[in-house]
Amino acid sequence: MTIKQPGARASGRRDVTWRDDAACRVMPPDLFFPAGTSGAALENIDAAKAVCNACPVRSACLRFAFETKQEDGIWGGTTEVERRRLRRAWLADRRRLAKMSA
Repeated sequence: MTIKQPGARASGRRDVTWRDDAACRVMPPDLFFPAGTSGAALENIDAAKAVCNACPVRSACLRFAFETKQEDGIWGGTTEVERRRLRRAWLADRRRLAKMSA
């Protein structure tokens, strides 16, 4: 299976065709934007992550979240806090790779 990766189109717009294959597409959006981080919200977070874990475009979703600085909700199976930590590492890797190719 080929996983579509988001990227810039020739027109300058980001390619989001991967969304067509996203498991969350048929789920209620509220599931991926829980109100809070305790109680019932924890159940929603776990349920959203379970959907993401079975999603064929999870990595494309997470990359999109990194590239577009998504601060809210569950993206690519990560919470806001998890994504902030992962994004810092992702940005550091990109800077390192840019220096190596320069």
